Amino acid sequence: MYEKIAPPTTGEKVTFKDGEPVVPDNPIIPFIRGDGTGVDIWPATQKVIDAAVSKAYSDKRQISWFKIYAGDEACEQYGQFQYLPEDTLQAIREYGIAIKGPLTTPIGGGIRSLNVALRQINDLYACVRPCKYYLGTPSPHKSPEKLDVIVYRENTEDIYLGIEWAQGSDIANQLIKHLNEDLIPATPEHGKKQIPLDSGIGIKPISKLGSQRLVRRAIKHALRLPKEKQMVTLVHKGNIMKYTEGAFRVWGYELATTEFRDECVTERESWILSNKEANPDISLEDNARKLEPGYDSLTPEKKSEACEEVKAVLEAIWETHGNGKWKEKIMVNDRIADSIFQQIQTRPAEYSILATMNLNGDYLSDAAAAIVGGLGMAPGANIGDTCAIFEATHGTAPKHAGLDRINPGSVILSSVMMLEYMGWDEAAELIQKGLGAAISNGEVTYDLARLLEPAVEPLKCSQFADAIIAHFDD
Repeated sequence: MYEKIAPPTTGEKVTFKDGEPVVPDNPIIPFIRGDGTGVDIWPATQKVIDAAVSKAYSDKRQISWFKIYAGDEACEQYGQFQYLPEDTLQAIREYGIAIKGPLTTPIGGGIRSLNVALRQINDLYACVRPCKYYLGTPSPHKSPEKLDVIVYRENTEDIYLGIEWAQGSDIANQLIKHLNEDLIPATPEHGKKQIPLDSGIGIKPISKLGSQRLVRRAIKHALRLPKEKQMVTLVHKGNIMKYTEGAFRVWGYELATTEFRDECVTERESWILSNKEANPDISLEDNARKLEPGYDSLTPEKKSEACEEVKAVLEAIWETHGNGKWKEKIMVNDRIADSIFQQIQTRPAEYSILATMNLNGDYLSDAAAAIVGGLGMAPGANIGDTCAIFEATHGTAPKHAGLDRINPGSVILSSVMMLEYMGWDEAAELIQKGLGAAISNGEVTYDLARLLEPAVEPLKCSQFADAIIAHFDD
């Protein structure tokens, strides 16, 4: 039973099987309007979704919308500091798929971030952020169309778990003392390091379960892409944080080469296989020499390790992946986090799916969004095994609220992701087609209009929705 809301009298619930949604033709979808400009963005988005579903499926499919509350609007309904009422949490659990506009970060009330809370409460461990360019969108880059990546960001661990203690607090002082006097001295690799006594302390947990279930979703997504885009890159700072981010890399490769052995090849494996393909009689040592720069300067132990790696790969997968068969597999590689920030700008076409941890993914998805037009054009999804929430990735911009001028593109593109997740690809394609055509035709809201050369007269938020729908038939 709900306290202040009531689900629609028509429609059916979405259910889940093996982590994937089972969607009826008339699903009930909860929506959160959002704070600030949500008052403008959501009506435009709903209009576009309903029009696309109607055009794609006539009366065979239809969404029954279920209004639920979060953020400032929830406080108006449920009382002070009731930013995330139990009604809302229950509705999301019960109906499985939800979509929302931007939410205010609460001041007081005990919740640091509503977005983070929704992810953690519902175990929505995969934050999925596609960054794709639509022709005509203003961009600071010369060739933004070369970037077409999907960021898979782990959503529940890392520093975003929020376990930290303030500088000077009793627990922080106790923890620093324990670390400095007991744990650090007991770990020889840390030498004489000491934590300054006036430090705040935060914990950065990275688990094998959390890492591998994220990489699993990323690889499954890659399997649905065109062959030329079937690549998953593990992004990490494992050269410095060896037991957290380095472990993420190790666990990602482990998953790819066990659970997805028939579908995947790692970058190093591809080098070993291609070396043998180029020279069928190549020795293990010469193959290792090509694999490892500076091989001849390595210690005997390191040389032996390289040769053993070559031998193990050839014994394990030459029959199944050799003679060019690896070229039809998903390529799994890894890149250091700071390097990938450069490479998505200088070599964007080389990347497809980027799988990474929480903080890296936060930075990386915003940086990639900037290349293709900014957060106003950046959709997002938070996906777990029994629930998924699709969302705006930008803030509430309260000074623009109620003016019918803000760009609804982020939530509209998030609805594309939602429809694809539901298996309603025809409706999703209509929205992408209409949005792309509207932007290409210069029919855009003020945020894009002011950046176009020559300048164009901006559309209102509601007019932009109408333009998208009008271009369904292009």
